[in-house]
Amino acid sequence: MSYLKQNIQQIKKRIEAAAERSGRNPEDIYLIAVTKNFSAELIQEAVDNGIVFLGENRVQEAKSKVDLVKGNIEWHLIGHLQRNKVKTAIDIFTMIQSLDSWRLAEEIQKRAQQADKVIDVLVQVNIGSEETKYGIDPDDTEVFIEKVATLPNLKVRGLMAIAPFKENPEDVRAYFRHLREIFQSIKEKSIENVSMEYLSMGISNDFEVAIEEGANMVRIGTGIFGQRNYNV
Repeated sequence: MSYLKQNIQQIKKRIEAAAERSGRNPEDIYLIAVTKNFSAELIQEAVDNGIVFLGENRVQEAKSKVDLVKGNIEWHLIGHLQRNKVKTAIDIFTMIQSLDSWRLAEEIQKRAQQADKVIDVLVQVNIGSEETKYGIDPDDTEVFIEKVATLPNLKVRGLMAIAPFKENPEDVRAYFRHLREIFQSIKEKSIENVSMEYLSMGISNDFEVAIEEGANMVRIGTGIFGQRNYNV
């Protein structure tokens, strides 16, 4: 058995266990394989071993891989999107998980309208209020979503966040819980043109805690593919 197949099986078992601990159905949790700095060949092997959702950080990198990876797959943008890359992004990605400003929302609306598409987006929340991270302030998230809901070619499908990195995953539990509370509060408002379905939080070192706190999308890179080689 290849190390990749083994890693995928292990991650799926850990997702299952975390879901069961929190009384949830493991089948309701989507595994996004984070492909940044990994080759199309390696990504193809992951797809051949059951991976359906691929998360890429950069538009240009996704563009170089998208035609090389075959199968019934979806590409999600999980990194910061520059406005000058929006036109290309909406051609490649099924979902943009990193909507982090009104100016970006306006650009997506413009380009999506030109292409006659409705783009699924997640609103990125800066849940740790970190200066080094993109995202909407937690206190502003609801008002921001109400504004985005007025754009006919965008469809808000939920929230995404990158929690502050901590060695001990338990130390980020409160951030995940806070995001779930924001998610739930907005969902209960039943805002028109907003469908709060996805809560994307949790990466290789903390995804089990994220699932216990309500995540139904987790983004795993090194846990599947191993350590990245940034010199490639």
